[in-house]
Amino acid sequence: MNRARTIALILAGAFETLACSRQAPPPSAATFNKDIAPIVYANCASCHRPGGVAPFSLLTYKDAVLHADDMAAQTRMGHMPPWQPERGEFPILGERRLRPDQIAAIERWAAGGRLEGNPDDLPAAPVFTDGWELGRPDAVLTVPRAYVVSPGVEDVYRNLVFRTRVPTAVFVRAVEFKTGGAPIHHAVIRVDRTSGSRRRDAQDAPPGFDGMAWHSVQDPDGHFLGWAPGRGPIASPEGMPWRLEAGADVVVEMHVIPGDEPIALQPEIGLFLTPTPPARTPLTVKMGSKMIDIPPGKRDYVVSDTYELPSPVQLLSVYPHAHYLAAEMLVTATLPDGRVQSLLHIHDWSFHWQQDYRYVTPVPLPPGTRLTMKYTFDNSEGNPDNPSQPPVRVRAGPKSTDEMAELGLQLLPASPQDAARIAADFDRRERIANVAMMEARVREEPQVAEYRAQLGGSLVEAGRHADAVPHLEAAIRLGDRSAPVYSYLGVALMEQGQAAEALGLFRRAASIDRHDERLPFNVGNVLSRLSRHPEAAAAYERSLAINPDFVDARVNLAILLSAAGRTKEALAHYARAVALRPDSAVIQNNYGGALAAAGRYTDAIRHVRRALEIAPGYPPAVQNLERLHRMGIR
Repeated sequence: MNRARTIALILAGAFETLACSRQAPPPSAATFNKDIAPIVYANCASCHRPGGVAPFSLLTYKDAVLHADDMAAQTRMGHMPPWQPERGEFPILGERRLRPDQIAAIERWAAGGRLEGNPDDLPAAPVFTDGWELGRPDAVLTVPRAYVVSPGVEDVYRNLVFRTRVPTAVFVRAVEFKTGGAPIHHAVIRVDRTSGSRRRDAQDAPPGFDGMAWHSVQDPDGHFLGWAPGRGPIASPEGMPWRLEAGADVVVEMHVIPGDEPIALQPEIGLFLTPTPPARTPLTVKMGSKMIDIPPGKRDYVVSDTYELPSPVQLLSVYPHAHYLAAEMLVTATLPDGRVQSLLHIHDWSFHWQQDYRYVTPVPLPPGTRLTMKYTFDNSEGNPDNPSQPPVRVRAGPKSTDEMAELGLQLLPASPQDAARIAADFDRRERIANVAMMEARVREEPQVAEYRAQLGGSLVEAGRHADAVPHLEAAIRLGDRSAPVYSYLGVALMEQGQAAEALGLFRRAASIDRHDERLPFNVGNVLSRLSRHPEAAAAYERSLAINPDFVDARVNLAILLSAAGRTKEALAHYARAVALRPDSAVIQNNYGGALAAAGRYTDAIRHVRRALEIAPGYPPAVQNLERLHRMGIR
């Protein structure tokens, strides 16, 4: 063979080898033990396990093989694991998104024989201590009786009230929510420092009460506690636990899909505590619009809101909220130099899988940054989630058949002063929005007593007392003779100097609702303003008989008792108020002043100093400290 022939044969062989190498080798058969179990354990087990929220377990081969087709279909469509946000420039903590190779492995396994595989390839299954992902909680909250969801087709929104019964305030570093096997689609965990939710719960025999966004509940200390299947424990950022006060209730608003059989709703809440108080406290504020009025058939109705930051913040998390008609959500930050950053983009919103989203690393935003939310709603027949077929007009409101467009922001401002300024901005925005919404409703339907009452109440809360009076009086004429209407009218008149007239209205409100501690408290306040102190003290005592943990009534009663020389009784009320609300500079300082008047100077200076730790430079505390120093108390 000549040299040229030999080289030609070698080159031909080389080219043939290269051509073969470009062809992907046939994929090996996937097995549960080697390929599927690691995916399930890392991404599915928190729900799909015995006692989990999902309707079936996937922890074993025998469990998973029964659902192989569903696993392949749901992961291919992106429905499982449930995760709404698109991948953006700021990674989100706890992202539940399978990689393409993991989705392909599940499809290969489902289509290729559903093999179990070599037992030696099976990784250790996750272990849940008594069913809790974080281990044994420091406290477990339960409700004494289950609420039974009847069979049906309409979604159920039920609030259950959990009594905490902690003797003193505690700091919560994490919360874990267990459904007890009920098909709960999402839950929002809040705190009620009043007896409002308890009283609402007691209005009928079944546990809890219906509805959404009950007015007396609040997010705890700048934290969103939103749970959705697969979310897992809700841990606070490092160094930022939240305070659960003595006497406060935990209220959980749940969205449940009924089935063909009754469902017992009796979840548990695990609290994981820390003795260390927060080094920093975040601030939660809410953007959005209440001027929502979506015509039937409208496919691209847009709601937007913008806020310009007056000072630097770190954005810790966002919590988008809307109902069934929302289709797309976009949240951006426009920096002072004009650059636009995408903070959150949900291309296909689902009301069933809502939760808050915390960034892996806080997003720094300088002053002058414009935060913008843009939500698009689809009120057409083509929206499969539209609860009305054919579509109907939909306006803002708390019912699931109404709509909402809200964006919660969890911020970490640079200073307490910055936090106070931002909080005041958003409080003002909220009050203005409430008035604007109800003014529109009253213009459209001026003879509806409910709208008149809500407008009057919104005007009172906005400080427009004279404007509120005619609407509240109209509500009464139109048939609304509820305690809140008389109470709001009383506040409006009292703030205009008509204390005697206000007293009659407050007393009437208290006679209508004998279970609301705020109503006799209002009576006490107006009596105190009229210098009828013994009657005022009796009113505060009636308020405390309804709710012994009502701090404001204890403080006001203590002030009257101190002035009357009943020092021992006053100190007892102050001590309980401090235990219930230890981070109040006003209460700490007032207690310090009362202790000093009783000659207990060492105790007095301790509480005055505590007031100044909470609020440096607080003038009344500074004055009390100077007085004690002049007396030689250090």
